[in-house]
Amino acid sequence: MSIVRPLTLAELEAGLEEIGRSPNTGGVLEMIVRRPAVGQREILDEGELDLVDGLSGDSWKRRSSRRTADGAPHPDMQLNVMNSRVAALVAQDRRRWHLAGDQLFVDLDLSEDNVPAGTRLAIGTAVIEVTAQPHTGCSKFVERFGADAMTFVNSRERQHLHLRGINARVVRPGVVRVGDIVSKL
Repeated sequence: MSIVRPLTLAELEAGLEEIGRSPNTGGVLEMIVRRPAVGQREILDEGELDLVDGLSGDSWKRRSSRRTADGAPHPDMQLNVMNSRVAALVAQDRRRWHLAGDQLFVDLDLSEDNVPAGTRLAIGTAVIEVTAQPHTGCSKFVERFGADAMTFVNSRERQHLHLRGINARVVRPGVVRVGDIVSKL
């Protein structure tokens, strides 16, 4: 994989129109990424979503959280879901999407207006629920996509769009496959 020059804020903002074309419902699961350990990624064709483990085989359950009093994994951050059009823009190459660190990449409008906390999404035979925990970029996101990408996804004026993605938890276990339809319930 070649080195990619991070996009400028102006270049990223030029992509907002395409991101805005994401469907409100009936979107598609474009990529599943399991993180078996810190810094490791496995791109899957299919994954199992579990009430306790989140994405089976993912390290979420072993990761500490600064958002819990005891540092335990946050139950409302079991899954990280990112809009695939945003991932395509910041990563510039599908082979780099996994670097964002999310498990599910969907072509679906993830804005607050479309999928507020509490919204349930059916994917394959599973159902996930959007949680109120904000999903924001981190230093790794900056390293991989640039400071302007972090500014772009976390800006106050675009915060309602959830460009960095959303957090969710599994409410009905099941199997998800790339190409599955993502529907609001």
